[in-house]
Amino acid sequence: MTRPSIPKGTRDFTPEEMSRRNYIFDTIRSVFRLYGFQQIETPAMENLSTLLGKYGEEGDKLLFKILNSGDWLSSLSSDDMSYLTSNSASTLISEKGLRYDLTVPFARFVVQNRDKIQFPFRRYQIQPVWRADRPQKGRYREFYQCDVDVVGTDSLLCETELIQIVEEVYRRLGIRVCLHLNNRKILAGIAEILGEAERLTDITVAIDKLDKIGSEGVNQELLAKGLSEDTVNRLQPILNLQGDNGEKLGQLAYILKDSETGMKGIEETKEVLRLCKSAGVKLDIMLDISLARGLNYYTGAIFEVKALDVEMGSITGGGRYDNLTGIFGMPGVSGVGISFGADRIYDVLNQLNLYPEHSSEQTQLLFAHFGEAEREYCLTIANALRSKGINTEVYPDICKIKKQMNYADQKHIPFVAIVGSDEISSGTVMLKNMLTGEQQAVQSDSIAEIITL
Repeated sequence: MTRPSIPKGTRDFTPEEMSRRNYIFDTIRSVFRLYGFQQIETPAMENLSTLLGKYGEEGDKLLFKILNSGDWLSSLSSDDMSYLTSNSASTLISEKGLRYDLTVPFARFVVQNRDKIQFPFRRYQIQPVWRADRPQKGRYREFYQCDVDVVGTDSLLCETELIQIVEEVYRRLGIRVCLHLNNRKILAGIAEILGEAERLTDITVAIDKLDKIGSEGVNQELLAKGLSEDTVNRLQPILNLQGDNGEKLGQLAYILKDSETGMKGIEETKEVLRLCKSAGVKLDIMLDISLARGLNYYTGAIFEVKALDVEMGSITGGGRYDNLTGIFGMPGVSGVGISFGADRIYDVLNQLNLYPEHSSEQTQLLFAHFGEAEREYCLTIANALRSKGINTEVYPDICKIKKQMNYADQKHIPFVAIVGSDEISSGTVMLKNMLTGEQQAVQSDSIAEIITL
């Protein structure tokens, strides 16, 4: 019989692994709340009309589409069948798709619930997303995003707060990171002064791959898109600017002096860096002109965060989008957000072994017993301990103590309360520390104090 399997690019998680993942979620969630963000959820599937056209041509190809229910084939005529391509077929047989990210569904949520929310609206969302991508290290077809966004304000203070959130999350997780910063207006200005304003998307999609395919690969892609060799050559010194953030911005100001859009992007970037300094941000921030983030909806600041001690792609990314809600009939609502890739953070923490020694989800105490009367005695004490917040198990079966102790050892339970007839008579338990091997007779009302020392 064939063993069952799961689709490529997806993963099962054991209880121990889930404990580690929940540590990540809880850490991120607690920081989001510190800054006044509130949680929402949206459905796993959206209407395809909501998703298509929001991520660019490459993003649309990665959407997981859901077949219409029922006999969808019967609705197609013979003419339909003879002219169908994979793209045209999807619009006829599929009306829904799995969400590609949390930002577009959030924009739909804002428009649909505009009368129920207070602007500026600060939301966070921790849910899975799906992409029909080629699975590889750090890249999955199903993965969790932890998003935080502010909509209804164009204040650059919001960008600064997102950077503060990044700093605090990774400080708590113990991961050393660098935040790469750019602005889509700077990229638009570069395309403008190159005389290729209408090819902004081609340019940004290509240069965003600089760290993956190198400068030669980027140049070849730009030439393949129809840019002249002279234009590609003029782009090189811009992508290779040297110096600190201030020096790079100074050089850009000279290069983009004739581009109003580019100069606005420079001023916005300067203001974000100034506010970060005022807020006492110590995070390593690097102006990265090659950073483009291929999603079409970004219009201002864009961010990516990379771990310094592990070879991994971006583990956090985001930016400002000035009119994402406009595509749903609600123009003029600016927003900015950032997304933490929980699965990549999980892989980084695993490689660096940065998890706390004990999990808040771990069982702290197991009651082991010699018989039915002893098991019932354990129930009362266990309930009292649970009321005090002690994670407690009572071994369910009546069996040899050795088997019960092996169970505690395999689950890394730090304390075992052994109960026999003598303990029932004296109102005690024999409490064993599984780490040190020490054991002592303890009154039942003293167990919690000893375990939590």
